[in-house]
Amino acid sequence: MTVRRLAETQPESFDFTPENRAWVDRQIRKYPEGRQASAVMALLRRAQQQHHGWVPKPAIERIADILGMPYIRVLEVATFYTMYNLKPVGEHFIQFCGTTPCVLRGANDIKAVLERRVGPMETVSADGKFSWLEVECLGACCNAPMVQINDDYYEDLTPENFDRLLDDLAAGRPVKRGSQTGRLTSEPANGLTSLTTWYGVNGDEDRFATLHEQDNEAELTAADRDPALDDALQARDTQSAPDHERAAAEKARQDGAEAQAKQGGETNKLGHGGLDGQHAPLGGNARPEGSVAGTGTRTDDPVGTGQIESSAVHKPHPEADADRQEQPPKADPAADRGTTGPGSPAAGPAASDKPA
Repeated sequence: MTVRRLAETQPESFDFTPENRAWVDRQIRKYPEGRQASAVMALLRRAQQQHHGWVPKPAIERIADILGMPYIRVLEVATFYTMYNLKPVGEHFIQFCGTTPCVLRGANDIKAVLERRVGPMETVSADGKFSWLEVECLGACCNAPMVQINDDYYEDLTPENFDRLLDDLAAGRPVKRGSQTGRLTSEPANGLTSLTTWYGVNGDEDRFATLHEQDNEAELTAADRDPALDDALQARDTQSAPDHERAAAEKARQDGAEAQAKQGGETNKLGHGGLDGQHAPLGGNARPEGSVAGTGTRTDDPVGTGQIESSAVHKPHPEADADRQEQPPKADPAADRGTTGPGSPAAGPAASDKPA
């Protein structure tokens, strides 16, 4: 980014109008005490709008005084962000996009119109109506070439329609924002070739909503039509009311089941059967003996079945004791002595086994 400097010629002073000062006070009150500096960008924007589209040095200093900031801090913000103009601009400030997508679509021809009608970049026309600046991509590549004039985009430009646009702006006549060729948003230049129809907003209407008066399907001959598509469209259009009624009944059943499950969860928030035999606190994670930790599922039940930890799950299981695995019997100490070691039958009793 090039170095941005303040204009050489500056006004003697700047202050907000009473209406703008009331607006400034409202912006400052949005932030907590000690954080008023957060409003600096909004105040710079308002100062630029008030001062004919650019921010003079006295405005920067006035904003610093209002927010209790050093002058250099506000100057840093104003010179960093390119949306703040630091030099006088025309009544209609034109930001010309000269990046690759626009150039491929004829941006150089638009630039030639600007140089002929307005003059060199960053100069104001003799009548004060126009100035222009080449900028980076403005994000309307689908409708290239394009320019931004003040706060609005003008797209699908040609040397002819751009000349007419400048004539209308200079004369104060109404102008059309957006595409200058009449296409809708970023549709293909020759009109839609797909997705020309779609179902209703909620997907429950028995007809297609169309974008254009002319339905592309009507233009197809009988040989071009797809019989399967015709059958599907006819089935959709002749869908019977009972189908809708069954769908509504199924939805009501599902809603009732969800409500019942929610009610059951609310009434069983108290845990039961903690390991110490006491009740768990409300919202606790107590579980019955023999259950899997954190799941509320018994060890003899499949884990991951989505069971709810409630009294229904934690109710004492009638077969709990029978289901639990028995502990293996303790090994006989004599079984580990071998046949010849101390304490074995061949060597006699061990010292620890002899009577005192």
